[in-house]
Amino acid sequence: MKSRYIAPVLVGAGVALALYSCGATIPEKAKAITNFDKAKYLGKWYEIARLDFKYEKGLNNVTAEYSLNDNGTIKVDNKGYNVKKDKWEESIGKAKFVKKDNIGMLKVSFFGPFYAGYNVIAIEDNYKYALVVGENLKYMWILSRETTIPESVKADFLIKAREIGFEISDLVWVKHDKAN
Repeated sequence: MKSRYIAPVLVGAGVALALYSCGATIPEKAKAITNFDKAKYLGKWYEIARLDFKYEKGLNNVTAEYSLNDNGTIKVDNKGYNVKKDKWEESIGKAKFVKKDNIGMLKVSFFGPFYAGYNVIAIEDNYKYALVVGENLKYMWILSRETTIPESVKADFLIKAREIGFEISDLVWVKHDKAN
C-alpha cells in the first residue's frame, strides 16, 4: 500500500529539483548590473576576497577564467592552490544568462544539471574590478584583473555588500604569490 505513494513523491521531488536547478536567484537587496558586456567580462580574474565555503576552503592564488563555449555558454575555469595539500585544484563549469545577456545575472554549474546564482552587482567601467554575489547572503566575491585592488574600490564594494546584508567581517582575503 505504501509503495503507491513512492512514485508521486519521487516525481514531485524531481519536478522541484528541476525547477530549482533551472532558475537562479539573487539576494533581496541586490540588483544585477544592466548594460553588462559579456565580451569585456571574459578573461582572467583574480579573487581578492570571498565568503568562504567548502569548495574554496584553504585555497590561495585563486583565479577564475571565463571564455566562450561554442554553444554560447561561458566556460568557467576556477583554479586555486591548496596550501595544506600542497597542490593546485581546478574546477571547470559553465555559466548561462538567466535573462538577457546584457544583464549580469547568470547561473553557473559545476555539477551536471545543478545551477547556482552568479550575479555581477557592481563593475568598474573598464571591467577591471567586479563585485559578484551568489543566490543568497552566503556567497560573495571581490574580483580584479590584477592581484590587488585599489582601496577606494574595495571600500565602495564593501559598503555596497554591507548595505545588501553581507557579513563583510567574514570575508577571506585571498593571498596571491608574485609568480601567479
